Amino acid sequence: MIEGIIEEIRTNGSFLITTHENPDGDAVGSSLALAGYLRRLGKDVTIHFCDPVPDLYAFLPLAEEVTRTVPDRDYDICFVLDVGEFRRAGKQIAECKRIKKFINIDHHLTSDNFGFINYIDPKAAATGILVHRIITGAGDVVGYETALCLYTAIITDTGSFRYSNANPEAFAIAGELVSTGINTWSIAEKLYESQPRERLELLSLALSTLTISPRGEYASITVTLDMYNKTGASAELTDGFVNYPRSIRGVEVSVFFREINPGLFKVGFRSKGKIDVSRIAAAFGGGGHHNAAGATMNGSLEEIKATLFSHLESTL
Repeated sequence: MIEGIIEEIRTNGSFLITTHENPDGDAVGSSLALAGYLRRLGKDVTIHFCDPVPDLYAFLPLAEEVTRTVPDRDYDICFVLDVGEFRRAGKQIAECKRIKKFINIDHHLTSDNFGFINYIDPKAAATGILVHRIITGAGDVVGYETALCLYTAIITDTGSFRYSNANPEAFAIAGELVSTGINTWSIAEKLYESQPRERLELLSLALSTLTISPRGEYASITVTLDMYNKTGASAELTDGFVNYPRSIRGVEVSVFFREINPGLFKVGFRSKGKIDVSRIAAAFGGGGHHNAAGATMNGSLEEIKATLFSHLESTL
């Protein structure tokens, strides 16, 4: 699989790199790492995200070059990273007729096989791990800027190595990346110690909606459009909110309801490990990993909560 990707990189010249909507640290970090690597090989590279790069990751190399519009030109290869489902790459990618081949690189358990090559490994802690395997598999050295991006991808998707996906490979690769000279405190400071005031104000409102199930097995919080208006915060500032209910003693599954439009909610799930939340998400048309998954649901908040909580009561 890796050998096939390396051959495609070697024999092609123009590359488009994209990832999923509302990109997280792994999506941004792995995409920018791959882009930087291809640039060093002398390749023609365009980076496209359907949503903006969150300010949190603006410090990463090449973040300023991400475009929201797919240029009207031909591409030999489109690398689609960390999407889980092809539709999450956005409408422009789905409708682009000037891409010869797609290569899908992902670690979601429920990933679509839409690529000419589908490099999918659910055991990998992050898609950034897979990018690292490709670079080293080609016999190339991971440079400082690429290491910065890959370390960010790994540290964010493992919850700073707190989650169960923080396996020996993740620690080993992180150690290699640190040896390039990246400043781990500087990265941590940018990710966790530089929060805008609006985020904490929004978090305060979200935590006031905390709901815990009768048996204490699951808990939820909610962010509505009205909360955004009250605080001046944006959706990207909700990254990590889903983890707060999970931190409650006894809670196995955390649920985060985020209103996208009136009557439309993005629902995120997190598990402490005993429960496979990808199965819960799949029941509502979504997907993801064993410990992290999501779905989009239509209806009023009350209707969605009643439906979802009823499902959780019958399955947990």
